[in-house]
Amino acid sequence: MQRILLFLYSLRAFLLFVLLEAVAIWLIVSFNSQQGSAFFNSSNKFSGKVLTAQKNVSEYFSLADVNARLLDTNAELLTELEILRKPADSAYVFVDSVLAANFEFKGAKVINNSIRLSQNHLTINKGSKHGIKPGMGVFNGEGVVGRVKGVSTNFATVISLLHTELLISSKVDSSEVFGSIKWDGVSPRYAKMLYVPRHVKVAEGDNIVTSGYNAIFPEGIKVGVISEVKQGSDTNYLDIIVELATDFTKISYVYLVENTVEAELDSLYKSSGISNE
Repeated sequence: MQRILLFLYSLRAFLLFVLLEAVAIWLIVSFNSQQGSAFFNSSNKFSGKVLTAQKNVSEYFSLADVNARLLDTNAELLTELEILRKPADSAYVFVDSVLAANFEFKGAKVINNSIRLSQNHLTINKGSKHGIKPGMGVFNGEGVVGRVKGVSTNFATVISLLHTELLISSKVDSSEVFGSIKWDGVSPRYAKMLYVPRHVKVAEGDNIVTSGYNAIFPEGIKVGVISEVKQGSDTNYLDIIVELATDFTKISYVYLVENTVEAELDSLYKSSGISNE
């Protein structure tokens, strides 16, 4: 304490100078309107810059929470949009629940993703306590991503579209011709559309979307764009290459879609001896 006092005593002249300068500035800005106005404008500008910088830093560190809230809001809006998109029955009669399938949407963040294997998977930060169930479809703002495989309390694994055993029921958007999208294990940017007969007319640039023929995805979610069409020499089907809409190297957030009557549909198919993709 004594050393501090001695140090301050050694600076007594400088401290007195600073004090007198402060008093002089105060007298100038207090009793001279022009100088006072300039001083307060400058101080307000400086304070504004400091507060703006502080707000920007605070907003940056809260971006994760903002993104999570936006993801949940978008999922709720997707659910409402799917309800509004359902065509009304022209005769206005009761439509059976199996035919009027209801879809609900949830949001999640991708915390792990592989693209270099023949059977790739993703991991998301939502699990059973968030309502995630095996079999739910997964997509993002670009297009189809995959299908939920395993679920724990807080996390879930997703079979990626970049998986050689996953089939996605799809169709050509312009002509309603349907087939199945399957990855051939070669490039993460391309997959093949299978089971399109050779007599069907499809062209490069045609959009491929989900068909809605199974209980996983609603109709119309983008899968990709046809980049090449060949006449298969050994089969009755076309050899179609599809450039995938989803860039699997940049996936951060996804949406999960649940068909609320999927169990009923599965039971119906099993009792009828029908295999559904």
